[in-house]
Amino acid sequence: MQEQLSSLLAKASAELQSIRSRPELEAAKARYVGPNGELTALMKQMGSVAKELRPAMGKLVNESKARLQALLDSRLRAIEESELEARLGPPIDPTLPAPDEGPGTFHPLTLVREEVCRILRKVGFVVADGPEVETEFYCFDALNTPPDHPARDPQDTFYFPPGARFGNVSRHRPDERYLLRTHTSSVQVRTMLKGPPPIRIVSPGRVYRRDTSDASHSANFHQVECLYVDRNVTVRDLKALLDYLFAALMGPGTKTRFRPHYFGYTEPSFEVDLSARHLPKVNKEWIEIGGCGIVDPEVFRAVGYDPEVWTGYAFGMGLERLAMTLYGIDDIRVFYQNDLRLLRQFTGTI
Repeated sequence: MQEQLSSLLAKASAELQSIRSRPELEAAKARYVGPNGELTALMKQMGSVAKELRPAMGKLVNESKARLQALLDSRLRAIEESELEARLGPPIDPTLPAPDEGPGTFHPLTLVREEVCRILRKVGFVVADGPEVETEFYCFDALNTPPDHPARDPQDTFYFPPGARFGNVSRHRPDERYLLRTHTSSVQVRTMLKGPPPIRIVSPGRVYRRDTSDASHSANFHQVECLYVDRNVTVRDLKALLDYLFAALMGPGTKTRFRPHYFGYTEPSFEVDLSARHLPKVNKEWIEIGGCGIVDPEVFRAVGYDPEVWTGYAFGMGLERLAMTLYGIDDIRVFYQNDLRLLRQFTGTI
């Protein structure tokens, strides 16, 4: 039997080297190790082997079976590599010119975000970032949003299941729920908790709300918010910064105005309107562009600041609204469709 096993392995090694396809390999596998295969037939002869020789012969059969399986596995790997090479085609020459139609560019939302940050950096603001997965304290409690506020309703906010855990997102209280942040104001809270004023930050980023998608709404969109905390900060400082920002962003002659409004984290609070008569495809004299106000004392108390010493302002707006106003786009959904007809219009704008 030893000679038969050696002969079988030599025969299999030679035959398998010439196999180039999976069907051929499966047929060969059946001939050797299938129910009626040659190795199977030899293994059935173990019953006729003398009792004292069976341990040594059994070891030899097992070793032969392992070697045969290794040959089959090796040939399968070679066939898989050959199939992959056939799908990939000939090797690429990295020295050849690229087949691209031309230089690319940033997405229009990225262009607006970077321009806003660039303008604000000139007057001392630094960019701050934070997690898109947030907790109730940073997104609501610290911003003076009571538990029964509509913004905290599951119909308005994306909450994670109670058992969800995120090791890289700190919680202020152990019983807090995780959610997708509804605004980047949570970055302001996290920044204030890191150290004392003065603070001057701009926090751009993606946010999430349960909105039905239409021409002016999306369940995910982008915001840019600013926070300035120091001594003796007034509404006049806030108005001056917004006048500077929009004049730098949209050109001379741009005007802003405040309308009284309510936000839980600022008092007084205002809606910000923008005079956009010089912009294309805008027929209204004023358009609403964002919200702002003086930071509410309760927000300072939540982060350990003394509201008798520190004051500040905050404002925020949607990047999509800014981009739509700047570029004359009338449907927010086009920002997320990767339509080259839109994106190619911005090639060479940076």
